[in-house]
Amino acid sequence: MTWGNCSVLMEFVFLAYPSHPGPRVLSFLGVSLVYALIIGGNVLIVVAIQIEAHLHTPMYYFLGSLSGIEICYTAVVVPHILANILQSERNITLLGCATQMIFFIGLGSADCFLLAVMAYDRYVAICHPLQYPLIITLTLCVYSVVASVVIGLFLSLQLVAFIFSLPFCQTRGIEHFFCDIPPVMHLVCAKSHIHEHSVLVAATLAIAVPFLLIATSYTFIVAAVLKIHSTAGRHRAFSTCSSHLTVVLLQYGCCAFMYLRPSSSYHPKQDQFISLVYTLGTPLLNPFIYTLRNSEMKATIQRVLTRNCLSQKN
Repeated sequence: MTWGNCSVLMEFVFLAYPSHPGPRVLSFLGVSLVYALIIGGNVLIVVAIQIEAHLHTPMYYFLGSLSGIEICYTAVVVPHILANILQSERNITLLGCATQMIFFIGLGSADCFLLAVMAYDRYVAICHPLQYPLIITLTLCVYSVVASVVIGLFLSLQLVAFIFSLPFCQTRGIEHFFCDIPPVMHLVCAKSHIHEHSVLVAATLAIAVPFLLIATSYTFIVAAVLKIHSTAGRHRAFSTCSSHLTVVLLQYGCCAFMYLRPSSSYHPKQDQFISLVYTLGTPLLNPFIYTLRNSEMKATIQRVLTRNCLSQKN
């Protein structure tokens, strides 16, 4: 089946959801709680950065943009997951599946590119502190965020268009919670090494290239920090990077496992768990990592929450 004929009307069925009422209710409550924490935590970061003038710096602008992308990224799939948990029919049309995949992969790729931009920001701040205001300007920040989103969506559109131009087998069951690349590719008939290599090249551009840029930036950062004679100075320099580096390891570890591997290593149950980690776990942990490991951000959020509580009492 291809886009040229009646396959546009074809539907997929998600098979990974629990069928018994008890697990369904527990799953719904658990995912709802995590989703509420994700939205609440990331919105709080965006609001705190927006209303506090002393946080209007490039580093916090990138952090706020990352939180905004995380909000959109989870909104692509999590509400659909919650709806499917409660429904007995868990179908999605071919067009709906392709659309979901475009935005999920596109925003996930934008996350990766933005993390690379944030690594470059830290490199300039530590290795070229005197030239930092001249290099990292507001215009560059805006262009970098927009470029990350545009490039991520463009690569995703090309990849998804290629995947859904392939013929699908008669089976409609997707062993997953949403439309992701490995489970959908598993339904493709007449797969070849060319198909696998095409997907791998696209994944490499979206994952490996930004990671290489991050690794290069941190190589220079570590070299510069080791030249600092003061222990307190080295600790202060590393502390500005620790939150970002923690998020990078979480994000890229899961993405590399899912997408930078041959399809022969596809295991539905294992992939379902990993996908939940980077769909729910990483966006949930990001706000906590950036607030708990950043004293300035933590103090700002405490002031925002205190101010909101006082205004409600009055």
